[in-house]
Amino acid sequence: MAEDRVLRVRGLLDSVRAEGRTALTAPEGKVLADAYGIAVPGEELARDVDEAVACAARFGGPVVMKIVSPDILHKTDAGGVVVGVEGAADVRAAFCRIVDNARAYDASARIEGVQIQELLPKGLEVIVGAVTDPTFGKVVAFGLGGVLVEVLKDVTFRLAPVDTDEALSMLDSIRAAEVLRGVRGQAGVDRWAVAEQIRRVSELVADFPEIAEVDLNPVIATPEGAVAADIRVILATDAPKERRRYTREEILTSMRRLMQPSSVAVIGASGEPGKIGNSVMRNLVDGGFAGEIHPVNPRADDILGRKAYKSVTDVPGEVDVAVFAIPARFVPAALEEVGRKGIPNAVLIPSGFAETGEHALQDELVAVAERYGVRLLGPNIYGYYSTWQDLCATFCTPYDVKGGVALTSQSGGIGMAILGFARTTKTGVSAIVGLGNKSDLDEDDLLTWFGEDPHTECIAMHLEDLKDGRAFVEAARATVPRKPVVVLKAGRTAAGAKAAGSHTGALAGDDAVYDDILRQAGVIRAPGLGEMLEYARALPVLPAPAGDNVVIITGAGGSGVLLSDAVTDNGLSLMEIPPDLDAAFRAFIPPFGAAGNPVDITGGEPPSTYEATIRLGMEDPRIHALVLGYWHTIVTPPMVFAELTARVVAEFRERGVEKPVVASLAGDVEVEEACQYLFERGVVAYPYTTEKPVDVLGAKYRWARAAGLLGGDS
Repeated sequence: MAEDRVLRVRGLLDSVRAEGRTALTAPEGKVLADAYGIAVPGEELARDVDEAVACAARFGGPVVMKIVSPDILHKTDAGGVVVGVEGAADVRAAFCRIVDNARAYDASARIEGVQIQELLPKGLEVIVGAVTDPTFGKVVAFGLGGVLVEVLKDVTFRLAPVDTDEALSMLDSIRAAEVLRGVRGQAGVDRWAVAEQIRRVSELVADFPEIAEVDLNPVIATPEGAVAADIRVILATDAPKERRRYTREEILTSMRRLMQPSSVAVIGASGEPGKIGNSVMRNLVDGGFAGEIHPVNPRADDILGRKAYKSVTDVPGEVDVAVFAIPARFVPAALEEVGRKGIPNAVLIPSGFAETGEHALQDELVAVAERYGVRLLGPNIYGYYSTWQDLCATFCTPYDVKGGVALTSQSGGIGMAILGFARTTKTGVSAIVGLGNKSDLDEDDLLTWFGEDPHTECIAMHLEDLKDGRAFVEAARATVPRKPVVVLKAGRTAAGAKAAGSHTGALAGDDAVYDDILRQAGVIRAPGLGEMLEYARALPVLPAPAGDNVVIITGAGGSGVLLSDAVTDNGLSLMEIPPDLDAAFRAFIPPFGAAGNPVDITGGEPPSTYEATIRLGMEDPRIHALVLGYWHTIVTPPMVFAELTARVVAEFRERGVEKPVVASLAGDVEVEEACQYLFERGVVAYPYTTEKPVDVLGAKYRWARAAGLLGGDS
């Protein structure tokens, strides 16, 4: 049966393409719908007025009449749709009007007739569609439909194909999800029927890559079912270019030699200060890299006390990485030598390739690399740091604070912002990697490696685009259950600028698709650079929550209100305090304080009150996370608060009780030192802000849900 439907659709699509068309007519769309079980109303094609009258009579009620022309894509714009036509006279009049309108709209349009379609009952109008995204390939869409679809833009996306559960999750992912369940006494829609329309459309486009866009708009959803009133199908004009793919094992093998090399060659090494080749050499030597360092320069015998070689082919033994510090025009010839030497990785620092319009030069590099099996990092990058190997292969400032955060960036400027942040906050990193033009190695390669790297606990990536969105999603899904992945996707405001042939295509702006697909992959999307860096720094510090109950303990009522707002804004749940726990908190706070949630201990309380209430929050297993609000008083100075909080949290962790604890400290400049003290001891704390600590807690919860540690959607 499945094979029959594929053959039927294949034959139809081949005939459409043979005619030089990219848009299917409505009757052709119905062939696809019938083959894949996509529910559409009964309909017939009338080639003249008499056929139209006979067709309408067979439906026995009001009908919808639509122009059928391979040259008119948007039928409503052409005045080619009339709804609710009943009776022979009205059918005749509507037929003539539709044809006249179509001819006035496009005198050269081929008119095959008028589609007579049974009128569907009133219901909620939704849109189901699919589009070919340049990054993620086939993507299925769902949202509110009808005439307001492009105004409201309440649409969600998933990678196609989807199963029934994923399709059902789409119904809950739009802002108007409650409308689908039924509001103000109205019954909800048949959710299974809507999900089936989504699933079947996704199956259709997955089976036929040449289908560029599918539009079911509107789908009339009722308590009894979901039927597509109109189906529009557009074929692609060009086949997508296939990207060379590597197996997981191949990626890990080459990445291991890149990130844990025993021998590095520097092509273009220099003994002259101020040259990039000199800076790279100095960083490798001064950074304490324990492996072999081989300078390559045809005009030198010795560089920084190391024997220099005329060519990389002269270097003795195996080399794991060749770092390039020569002008762009010399890179292809040198890369040939790297290939002949059998070096698996080339780190291309030089600029002057695709970013300056030199696409042919970059394509030449890729061709040489593929011929020899060399993986390319760059070009146009600052290099990379692998701190656990004491490796600093970059012309920028060195960094050697080892830790669990891997950071990548497509931009050199962002890379240096990452470096400065890491230094200021004393963030320990496992690696900092520049990606630049991404001629070969990209985020999915790095993500595959960092997912396995025992030194890496959290991965944060700045990117402007993804070359292969599906490969990235695959790598993210393999990594997220074990460690968080944070992404800063630049270019949010450029969404939706492309031309499209359907409502779905118009709605599938780059950022809208990125947002949903990254969430589907379990990735934490950071809204800005500061948030990406803070998430990367803080997430490894916090233990995973065991449940949803968040409790705020604060010394200031105003902070408590703002912290409550931040909890809500991050989709977290303020715990409803049961009577026994309420009474327990009240035992420690003054009569003019307030229990409930937030727990307001008031500002003039001594350290013992802070300690007692925090201890109670850690003790009670019904509380899963604590948000602390401190404000500076002489009664309880900042460092006293920090020391007691860190001591209580450490005591419970020693007993096996681990909960995420974040803190907001308001006060004079001493709170900065207190925050640093807390951060270093596993409590994520920020001065002068109520939003930051709760944002980080929200990110930790989003990861915990995506990793399957908590119920519900991320």
